[in-house]
Amino acid sequence: MEEQTFTIKQAAKQTGFSEDTIRFYEKIKLLPQAKRKENGHRIYRKEEIDRIKLISCLKKTGLSLEAMRPFLSVSTDNDSAGYTELVDQLRNHRENIVNQISTLQQLVDFIDIKLKEGEPRQDYSDQSQDEVLEEHKEKAKIRPISVVEMSYFSTSAKMDKSD
Repeated sequence: MEEQTFTIKQAAKQTGFSEDTIRFYEKIKLLPQAKRKENGHRIYRKEEIDRIKLISCLKKTGLSLEAMRPFLSVSTDNDSAGYTELVDQLRNHRENIVNQISTLQQLVDFIDIKLKEGEPRQDYSDQSQDEVLEEHKEKAKIRPISVVEMSYFSTSAKMDKSD
């Protein structure tokens, strides 16, 4: 069975990046040079599409293109158990993101309270801002944002440092 390949246009559509961005990532070697058809057009395999999606994910977390290079090289390595330093960096980066999410959620909660203050249904005059915020959180039953675990590191590398 022949392996499925994608044009640069299809790759751009699947990943949300422009064709120019994909070419740029090839140029700076975040992506391997694309294979080419006889007519010179680039073709991408599923592995390259997945790598572009990983770049997108890492980029959304705030990592610079240069900072993500080690993670991209590890993601293609089947034996990543020896990369505990990168795993620790990723854990720290994740913790920073979780803290940012928490801070942003507090801001959203505060804005929601301010918007509700104009509504005649509830009187907050006898409560402190913190009490109101806690009460609002309870009523809203805010569901924590789940972070999809990326399986770019082996199970042994994911274990805590204390192991």
